[in-house]
This record gives sequence, C-alpha cells and structure tokens, in this order.
Amino acid sequence: MADQNPRTVLPERQAALTARGRRLEYLTLAWNGFEAAVALASGVIAGSVALVGFGLDSIIEMVSAAILLWRLRSDNAASRERDERRAHRLAGACLLALAAYIAVESTRALWLRSLPERSIPGIAIAIAAVVVMPLLGRAKRRVAEELHSRALHSDSRQADFCAYLSAILLLGLALNWLLDWWWADAAAALIMAPIIAREGVRALRGEGCDDCSC
Repeated sequence: MADQNPRTVLPERQAALTARGRRLEYLTLAWNGFEAAVALASGVIAGSVALVGFGLDSIIEMVSAAILLWRLRSDNAASRERDERRAHRLAGACLLALAAYIAVESTRALWLRSLPERSIPGIAIAIAAVVVMPLLGRAKRRVAEELHSRALHSDSRQADFCAYLSAILLLGLALNWLLDWWWADAAAALIMAPIIAREGVRALRGEGCDDCSC
C-alpha cells in the first residue's frame, strides 16, 4: 500500500498503519451506510431533493471506501490498478447521473414552488456529518502521511467532499426550518449539483486513480 519514498517505514509499523487504514475504511462504510439510510428515508418523507441527493451521494461514496479497502488488501498491483480505474469510472458516471437528477428535480421543485416538510432526522444527520466527516478525513490523512500512501490521502478528500455537501444541506434545511424559505432546499440541491458533477468528471478522467497510484 505504501508508495515509493526515500523515507522507509519499518515492516511492523507499516502493518500497524495498514491495519489502521482498514479500520478507518470499515468505519467509513458503516457511517456512509447509516448516513445514506437516514438521509434517503427522511428525504423521501419530507420531499427534500437535497436530502435525497445527499443520501444517494453517500451510497456512491461507499464505493470509494470499498475500493480503498480492497486496495489495502490486494497484492496484485497490475489487476488492482486496472480494476480500480474501472470502478472509479463507474462511480464517476454515477456521480454525473446523480448531479443531473438533482439539477432536474431541484429546478422542477423551484418551478412548482414545492414546499418540503421540515425534517428533524435530516437536520440531525447533516449536523452529524459536518462533525464526523472532517474528523474521519483528518484521521485518514495522518495515516496516509506516515504510510506515504497517495491512495489513502486521495480517499481522505472524499470525507472533506462529504463535509462540504453536508454543510450546504444543513444550511438549506435550517433556512427552511427557521425562516420558512420554501426555496432553500431546492437551492441547496442546485449548489450541490455542480460540486458532485465536478467529482464525477474527475473520476471519469481517472484523476483520482492517477493521484493515488501506489
């Protein structure tokens, strides 16, 4: 898993760091699964485009964590890189489809002046994500720096990406809750769409794989 680097990591330390990296990826999978379930359920109930989009994005981010976890376990570098590029491009296509869905649905909601219901679970999961994801990203970066792994460092950026989306989501939900701004949810979703699309384009271009080649 470690990149070639003048600084060497003792085998015992490398094994411990790799094990820690696996635990962080398992935690990422568990959290994103919980996050997706809460966001999708509350989004469907409340009629919130932003919450549904956030939940779907969490599912796609689980793919990234699964790829990294598999990479931490795989010993076949040639097949690993080939299969990883395919997986990243599939994730990129899913992100672009998600961005298109969010853009269409949020535009429709604004046109029809759809008023989503207030969602306490949605606000709670957004607040939790704002707190949890930066901590998870920071933990991954610490392991990545010591392990000299660009793969894990690149994956840590996904946690930052989720934190940005959750902050946007929280703002839209809070404005709808506190000020009765019916358009805030759809506007938050529209802001999320190009951010998600940009990540999808990067994945399709293989930039994530190139950045994290080990």
